[in-house]
Amino acid sequence: MPHIVPIRDLKNTTSISNLCHETSEPIFVTKNGYGDMVIMSMETFEKSVFLNNLHEKLALAEADVKAGRVFDADDAISDIRKKYGL
Repeated sequence: MPHIVPIRDLKNTTSISNLCHETSEPIFVTKNGYGDMVIMSMETFEKSVFLNNLHEKLALAEADVKAGRVFDADDAISDIRKKYGL
């Protein structure tokens, strides 16, 4: 369940920081009853960025497979060995 806090609660920075680290999820900040901002810990942000990049790369890989842009693993390894003299 998402955590929602009013903007006035941001005055207590230690409490908000602790909440960010305890929940490991974004915290939604409201202003005048409406969504205004989202805050999160650095760890949560970095994990989110990593997962977004991973999903993007997986989607590109799936598109390559669907388009037939694939290589046999043994052939690819053989080509790499030849290219780098391994």
